Amino acid sequence: MDITSESVVRGIRERAASIVGSHDEIPLALWTPDDAAPRGLVLVGHGASGHKRQDYVVALARRLVRTCGLAVCSIDGPVHGGRRTSTGVDPALVLLEFAQAWSLDSTLTDGMRRDWSTTLDELQGPEGLGDIPVGYWGISMGTLLGLPFVASDERVEACVLGLAGLAGPTAARLADDAPKVTIPTLFLVQLGDDLFSTESSLALFEALGSTEKRLFAAPGRHRDVPSDAFQLSVDFLASHLTAREGEPAR
Repeated sequence: MDITSESVVRGIRERAASIVGSHDEIPLALWTPDDAAPRGLVLVGHGASGHKRQDYVVALARRLVRTCGLAVCSIDGPVHGGRRTSTGVDPALVLLEFAQAWSLDSTLTDGMRRDWSTTLDELQGPEGLGDIPVGYWGISMGTLLGLPFVASDERVEACVLGLAGLAGPTAARLADDAPKVTIPTLFLVQLGDDLFSTESSLALFEALGSTEKRLFAAPGRHRDVPSDAFQLSVDFLASHLTAREGEPAR
């Protein structure tokens, strides 16, 4: 892992780095406790038009580290953040380019699935995080491109998904992969979502193969995710990723 910056802020070590992926470099951000070994690792997939260090990703990461003692890693998705080949960073432009790639590039989903597995390989190997449980958090694009990873990598033990449905160019892929997600899952839905209908979101939730899955639905549009959803995500992941230590999952 090639570290490009490192700092310690209020007990949290934050690093920016990159690793070699299957087709290009994978830019990542890593947050760990500065004074203790992490109790678990959460991989965070950001939404479309964002990047690995957008505000809610950083806030979620710091909360998971500070209050739960977990390590957190986020990577840039395709055509986002450090992967962009153009200089334009306007969110509307990034969203448009992602929508085009999502529609036209049949390798997009599997490329991101491999990138997540490669990132986890690096974190569990050279970075020494191999003996702790792993969780995944990703909504919107983080579900569209993250659910297939969760479905295929047995190292992930619990996940938070949502703000996506069985719609769009990869709907058939999601329908095929969803039953393979058999780990504890929290699924977030915005009842006024302007990108994914409630019906398509509930269809994706129902397709999940987990016998332990929870649905959290809130009013509002796609971007109106309430703070309660983030706190519930933290509690859900912490409870499952620390259960090995004798704390019952709840």
